[in-house]
Amino acid sequence: MPDFEAWDIIKVPFPYTDRPVRERRPAVVVAANGIQQEHGLLWVLMITSAANCGWSGDVAVSDLKQTGLPAESVVRTAKIATIEAKEAERIGSLPVPDRIGVARHLSVELACGTN
Repeated sequence: MPDFEAWDIIKVPFPYTDRPVRERRPAVVVAANGIQQEHGLLWVLMITSAANCGWSGDVAVSDLKQTGLPAESVVRTAKIATIEAKEAERIGSLPVPDRIGVARHLSVELACGTN
């Protein structure tokens, strides 16, 4: 099984919250290190087409070549999942400016529980 790093773009069977179907789709890894080594898991955020209706917290992907994505896309920071690393395939990496936007949105959501 390959080792993944935060900000890798991968293809995985992403679970849906509103239906029992899993579809292979792109996602960005936001946590790997310890949880992958100890449990074989990754925390990922869904990537979807920029043509879909936007959600609060979406971050536009700025460089398709670096990411390996076929079309204009956004990272949907509201859709996080835990997946098995063995089901993932690396296709690229998230550009640094996009990482900053994703991290900002995640830190806001995570900080809400500490007040």
